[in-house]
Amino acid sequence: MPTRPKPTSPLTVAILALPESGTMAPYGLHEILGEAGRGPKALRPLNPVLVAAETRTHATGSGLSVTPQQGLAGGLADIVVVCDIHLDPGLSPAGRWRREIAWVRRHIEAEALVCSACSGAVLLAEAGLLDGTEAASHWIMADLFRDHYPKVTFRPERILCDSGRAGRLITTGGATSWQDLALYLIGRFCGAEEATRIARLFLIGDRGHGQLPFASMARPRQHGNAAIADVQTWLADNYAAPNPVAAMVARSGMAERTFKRQFKAATGYAPVDYVQAMRIEEAKQMLETGPDAIEDIAVAVGYGDPTFFRKLFRRRVGVTPAQYRQRNRLRTLG
Repeated sequence: MPTRPKPTSPLTVAILALPESGTMAPYGLHEILGEAGRGPKALRPLNPVLVAAETRTHATGSGLSVTPQQGLAGGLADIVVVCDIHLDPGLSPAGRWRREIAWVRRHIEAEALVCSACSGAVLLAEAGLLDGTEAASHWIMADLFRDHYPKVTFRPERILCDSGRAGRLITTGGATSWQDLALYLIGRFCGAEEATRIARLFLIGDRGHGQLPFASMARPRQHGNAAIADVQTWLADNYAAPNPVAAMVARSGMAERTFKRQFKAATGYAPVDYVQAMRIEEAKQMLETGPDAIEDIAVAVGYGDPTFFRKLFRRRVGVTPAQYRQRNRLRTLG
């Protein structure tokens, strides 16, 4: 397999600290992401920058202080992370964070990757970015989402959730989910080997397994191929169908070789790899959220042979389905 050239310029990660944020996520993300890219197998480095609407040092609820490095008037970042938000019970989020929301919207319009850590999803919901999507956040925010953001499907059991825009809007749940988000970003942009190195260095993530179960498929690229986009939409609801690649070819109206070439060019995946990735992602969600037997999950996502499913799952995720389930149960309980 040919090696990918290592880019020379780092990706800028703007870590947005709000007046209601704590110190753990902003400084923890800054330290971990700042280390990413230094390993010998890293695909590229990351450049974290602590950002806030006001650049002066401000105290947090914990009694410690946050000192931003940059205000909101700087250039656009490649990646944005909205840190946790602490709201006293009964306080409404309505009308808050207008400058920060406008700043986040500028990044969304520029197709940056926008993420939230823990209760930072509240800002994204207040911005209207999560309407009609699923979102993870701290479980304590369930009532707030129900009362203020009824258009958002709140998923408190999720650690990391793709909240739409072709994988460019990511929410996470739990007070320490910023660690999972950091490893996800490193795995996505710096490579699995670098994410493994960082996980071992900071003693976070799946230290007992070489590869990282949270490293999900690269999300579909934005492209202008209408026929391929139609097939992708169809597959989202039919990935468990028998012989899905043949059905995709037929639906596209193209010759098989033409379809496979155009599909790879548009998505970055060969059709069979794309199908497998979607099936495994669904299996991961079922393992995280339900008690179904692994054999039943295999059938539900399109694999009649549980042995083949287990082998494929381990190859793509790095652990067995049973290990993945155990890890996520323990993490959710924690």
